[in-house]
Amino acid sequence: MDFPILETERLSLVQITQKNVDEIFSIFSNEEVTKYYGMNPFTEKDQAVKMIDSFQTRFENQQGMRFGIVETESKKLIGTIGLNNLVLHARRTEIGYDLLPEYWRKGYMSEAIKEITSYCFDKLGIYRIGAIIFPNNTASSTLVKKLGFQKEGLLRGYLVQGNQSHDLNIFSLIKPDWKK
Repeated sequence: MDFPILETERLSLVQITQKNVDEIFSIFSNEEVTKYYGMNPFTEKDQAVKMIDSFQTRFENQQGMRFGIVETESKKLIGTIGLNNLVLHARRTEIGYDLLPEYWRKGYMSEAIKEITSYCFDKLGIYRIGAIIFPNNTASSTLVKKLGFQKEGLLRGYLVQGNQSHDLNIFSLIKPDWKK
């Protein structure tokens, strides 16, 4: 399967390659971006190289897909969005995303999530999309709820970040609810 390119009104969702190492480092070394990401901020470019390699490996193994979010007008890579824990035979995945702070609250992520959701349900045959979000990340929780995701519950001690276990909320959107 070739990596798709998805287009929205203001964005292109494209494959991330090693040509994007500086941009990926810039995103994931930003403490505001990684605060609710489940990992510590990058301190070395080699971490970005390894992350991009892992995106490619997961895509080749059909376990995930990570798109670069490119603002069409500026041609700048401003974040990423993708599918984690992609299980095609079970028709489920989890969505994950990040965006540089200067692009927050401008509707970009809403636009990207709608496009990825449509791609999952229409092209990949996915039935269920999950979203795992830190309880304190109200912006992200509000966003997914606005897009039709429903809160299912709390995953206790689900993730370790900063040597500390964290609870996370689980949201989901299933195809019949999206069709509405």
